[in-house]
Amino acid sequence: MDKNMATAPVAQEGTGALLVFLSAVAWSFGGALARYLDIADSWTVVFWRGLFAGLFLLGFLLLRDGPLKTLSLYRNMGVPGLLVAFGFAVASSCFVIAISYTTVANVVLIQAGVPLFAALIAWILFRERVTFATWLAIVAVIAGVAIMVAGGPLLAVLAGDEAQGAGAGAGADYPMAWFGNLLALAIAIVFAMTTVVTRRFPNVRQTPGASLGCFAACAFAATQASGFAVTPGEFGVLFVFGALNLGLGMALFVTGARLIPSAFAALLGTAETMLGPVWVAIFHGEVPGPETVVGGLIILAALIFYLSKALKRQAPAPAIAAKP
Repeated sequence: MDKNMATAPVAQEGTGALLVFLSAVAWSFGGALARYLDIADSWTVVFWRGLFAGLFLLGFLLLRDGPLKTLSLYRNMGVPGLLVAFGFAVASSCFVIAISYTTVANVVLIQAGVPLFAALIAWILFRERVTFATWLAIVAVIAGVAIMVAGGPLLAVLAGDEAQGAGAGAGADYPMAWFGNLLALAIAIVFAMTTVVTRRFPNVRQTPGASLGCFAACAFAATQASGFAVTPGEFGVLFVFGALNLGLGMALFVTGARLIPSAFAALLGTAETMLGPVWVAIFHGEVPGPETVVGGLIILAALIFYLSKALKRQAPAPAIAAKP
């Protein structure tokens, strides 16, 4: 057998793993970037971020596929593609709003449970088989989320201190921290539903739906925002927040994920979960509370356990795979 033929898939998997890891690193800076913005209206942030991310992804499609193929991709999205767009619009909007009420650590750690929420949704809707190990991981993730969502506020109520949300972000009190945590849970559920859609319809391309979702979030935010004026410095941060954090991260992910098993891609994606709170702690001194640490560790442990089991069951990715 030709030695080059044998090493080609290995080289492709290495490239794919690197690209997916870099996408996770790019996404992990989202919370830290948002904390640099002193914009009172979150919808203004959603507007500019969605616009910049949508334009970046549209440019990526035009560069990769050309104008005619790009137009064809949008025209042939169908209902599954529109569901992906809807999910991306809701999730990207809720992320900006959620981190204005709760810690970045809470948001990214709750989102880490997406693969297991997807397994639960697939079982409910389509009766897909769920192994005993997966059930254990699902229960652990739900327990971890419950600790993160209810732990801090419950401790505060028991202590008779509801007015101060230590580490809740943006000066939020505990009732508003609850709201931010619930929005983070909504993000995880929406992304899980999007995951189920893309798995049930493997021909659905993620990038057109993601770009359409960004433009949809931008359009909706335009109807809600009190204004669009920002300072030159904020404009620069918003560009990085949208084009590079969200758009480039997505472009790296969809390019690399087609070269490696999906469980391996999800496992590499946990880098976002682990790095996100670190950047915010380093750059902004936002240290998560004990309930976040405990709940987050439970979620991460369950996720890594589940993905390790899934990776063993998956066959290696082919040398040439369909683009997502």
